[in-house]
Amino acid sequence: MKKILYKYQIAFLLGVISLTSCKKDFVNPNAPTTDQVFSSARGLVGVNLGAQRTYSLGGASVVYGLTTANGFVTNEVILMNAGNVAEFQFSRGGTAVDATNTILANIWTNSNKVIYDANSVITAAEALNDKAYASGLIAHASILKALSIGSMSMLWEKVPAGIGTNVQFIDRTAGFAAAIATIDNALTKVSANPISASYSADAVPGLDYVNTLNALKARYLLFSGKYAEAITAANLVDLTKKSTFNYDAISTNPVFTTATATNNVFQVIDSTLGLPAALAPTTGDGRIAFYTSINTTVAPRYRINGFFNATTAAVPVYLPSEMTLIKAEAYARTSNLTSALTELNKVITKTAAADPFKVGAGLTASTASTATAILDEVYKNRCIELYMSGLKLEDMRRFGRATTERKRNFFPYPFKERDGNPNTPADPSF
Repeated sequence: MKKILYKYQIAFLLGVISLTSCKKDFVNPNAPTTDQVFSSARGLVGVNLGAQRTYSLGGASVVYGLTTANGFVTNEVILMNAGNVAEFQFSRGGTAVDATNTILANIWTNSNKVIYDANSVITAAEALNDKAYASGLIAHASILKALSIGSMSMLWEKVPAGIGTNVQFIDRTAGFAAAIATIDNALTKVSANPISASYSADAVPGLDYVNTLNALKARYLLFSGKYAEAITAANLVDLTKKSTFNYDAISTNPVFTTATATNNVFQVIDSTLGLPAALAPTTGDGRIAFYTSINTTVAPRYRINGFFNATTAAVPVYLPSEMTLIKAEAYARTSNLTSALTELNKVITKTAAADPFKVGAGLTASTASTATAILDEVYKNRCIELYMSGLKLEDMRRFGRATTERKRNFFPYPFKERDGNPNTPADPSF
């Protein structure tokens, strides 16, 4: 895997150098031109890899930023060192989180960069003769693009309508629609020309393309209030499969490297996982031990575990059980309470052994009988099952949770956008 990884890193970096170099008369005869990178199938694999690294690798990545921003403002995590300025802002919440926040700037900048790179790959792949190879390229790029649009749409009230100078803004609901349209295009390409074995051999392992596309579609349809369509998409996901961002000793898990290993940035709050007393995890819930560990000698007692407990720990793009909870919520919101409770109880009673990622509550089934009670249980179990996934702030708004349970509702727009784009909307008050 590392040989493949480094080979495409080199291809991508050379392509970036040729794209971003200053207008000088220096020519490297050994470096590929931009046209060569984007007309080569393997060059496009390298561009996708670079975009995935931008999204998922390092303390400036969207994965780190989304986990951190969400974790603090929804009370999943606590601050360990006030010298970490961006995290300190999140820990205080409210107006303390301002347009200087570097984590928000990283999410914004890197999401837009991923979208730009993904658009370039999708356009170039369309021109390839090998359509089965091209569908793999388009699927990979579309996953990264949809995640980036979706991440921005979860954090900001409005998102850019495109990439460019003085770009206009659209409502975040239109952002989710754009992410869904990107996914639908990719699914159409893959359906017409299934991804080839030669593409799969060249691609870096981790992502399950078709399952991930359907899972993200289900997620963003749910966020858009399109419940019947969300159920349909969720039903297309194979719940026995994994889809992950993978790490190794050199390209390390960003949350582990920055926070878990240092014990100097943030840690999990405690066994409540940040939920109020009425919704706190039940004693014996196996997910507490999955997502937290105990340190009996050095404070704090509760520590990060789960998907951020090792240098090489893989981070799921989605959890299979998210699909089950999507169906439970969608059924409950459309008054099909019997089906809602059935899906909900699949998660509540699931053991770790029965889950691909070993996330399991192992509890007695719920007997909730009203829509309100079932939705409360769905919210509770989303917060526990999907802990530190970056989805909780969106959930809190959708379930109408009191604003006193969170420290922000939406985030201010980074100065680097406002300073260069007169169309940047006004910041939200909370």
